[in-house]
Amino acid sequence: MLLFFLSLGSYLFYIILKYRKSIYMLQQNSYNTSNRYIKWVFKNYDKTLITEDFLFLIIYFLYYVIEFNFFAILIFVFYLGLFYLELKKVKLEQNKKPFVITSRVKRLIFTLVILFLLYTIYIVLNFDNNMVNYYYIGYVLIGYFSYLIMYIINIINIPVERCVYYYYKHKALGKLNNMDNLIKIGITGSYGKTTSKNILNDILNIKYNSFATPKSFNTPYGLMNAINNYLDKFDDVFIAEMGACKKGDITELCKFIKPKYGIITKIGMAHLETFKTIENTTVEKFRLIEMLPSDGVGILNKDDEYQRNYKINNDCKIIWVGIDCECDLRAVNIKTSNMGMEFDIVFDGVNKEHFKTNLLGRANIYNILSAVALARYLGINISSIKRAVSLLKPTEHRLELKKYNDKVTIIDDAFNSNPEGSKMALEVLDLMDGYKVIVTPGMIELGERQNDLNKEFGRYISDVADMVILVGEKQTKPILEGLIDKHYDRDKIFVINDVRDAFKLVCNIDNKNVYVLLENDLPDIFNEGGK
Repeated sequence: MLLFFLSLGSYLFYIILKYRKSIYMLQQNSYNTSNRYIKWVFKNYDKTLITEDFLFLIIYFLYYVIEFNFFAILIFVFYLGLFYLELKKVKLEQNKKPFVITSRVKRLIFTLVILFLLYTIYIVLNFDNNMVNYYYIGYVLIGYFSYLIMYIINIINIPVERCVYYYYKHKALGKLNNMDNLIKIGITGSYGKTTSKNILNDILNIKYNSFATPKSFNTPYGLMNAINNYLDKFDDVFIAEMGACKKGDITELCKFIKPKYGIITKIGMAHLETFKTIENTTVEKFRLIEMLPSDGVGILNKDDEYQRNYKINNDCKIIWVGIDCECDLRAVNIKTSNMGMEFDIVFDGVNKEHFKTNLLGRANIYNILSAVALARYLGINISSIKRAVSLLKPTEHRLELKKYNDKVTIIDDAFNSNPEGSKMALEVLDLMDGYKVIVTPGMIELGERQNDLNKEFGRYISDVADMVILVGEKQTKPILEGLIDKHYDRDKIFVINDVRDAFKLVCNIDNKNVYVLLENDLPDIFNEGGK
């Protein structure tokens, strides 16, 4: 028995790495919300079900041919080799989002260890030399089916996670209920939520102690985390970013936060895999406005046809903003450059004020308009608002200008891309005076329209970029087709599977002024760069 378990020493290191990867993927797929994780497992069967574990079959037959001592050594060497290969993969991973050992991950690991120990204890208590080959098969299957086992463990942990959820939700509700004068604002939309939230937060901080949910904390767990750990008793304003990937998400968040003010950024083709239609998306986003109290205020974008044409089931005050349409706050006389933008805001069709900002892109004008509208309603004077707008800084990975070296400037728009946002990013790239490069893996989670929209994206790229670097051969095939449709120079198109190779290509460009648009940076669940 001792030799049997010693032979599995290297196996233990191997499955630690393998289960780390499966837990990481479970985490990136929102712990299987809307069955995202299990869909990913079967969609990527070449990574999850066709693995080096199959090689055990070759070794297994040697069990009946050679002495057990030699077979045990062979098992140790075999898993030592698999451990080396798995470690090599870890080092080569393109980790866009780090693996975070959260409390939930710890609970998953605890359940996994318990199941593993139960099998091991069973073997110890019932060890039979004639069954050793079957014991090995059991351990092999535990390694081979790691992704599916994590799916089962996630299900096993559901009752525990619900208890944890209600505990932290009750704690957060208690904190909110003790802050009677807290101004609560909800922001949702298909895209632009995080940037809009940060802009509003910066402006409101002129007068108030304003707190906005950090980063992209826009789920129930994220909002609970923000409230319990970051919201301070001296805060006057709480800005909650509200994300939704399925029906009922916004309703749940509104019942939890109970905002008095709401902003919808823009409604578009995002999360169509779960919403199916943009009409379903619109209804869900408008739950924020329809759940505001009658004395609440909603800020809407009149240039967005889905907002403009929606029949709102609420009598709260609505303030409309826009650029193309007549509305309460309208941006006119817009001038853009690679240094920023300036424009006039016409208030109620009468008063006009001039604004300047370092931010880039038409989308940010809408975000500024919404923030200005609510800040003005909450009593901040225009001169203070104008000063705050002039000092705004870009949100990380949202059209953020970064100097890479003496000749290369990065336009970092790496946060998940969408059809309208990608067009606006290309408009920003087009403003730049130099050699223009785009690096992109395309757009995701667009349902049945994903290929068509990526193909159209390729056509837009052809009108702007001097060089195109596509990340992921399979993922970017529709973009390539769009480029070819516009007769784009094939010598200027490069297809790679590791985004790090893009910077090698860029640095070899013989031009003193190179601008590189990083449009979308897919999470590792879409990585094509190896298994």
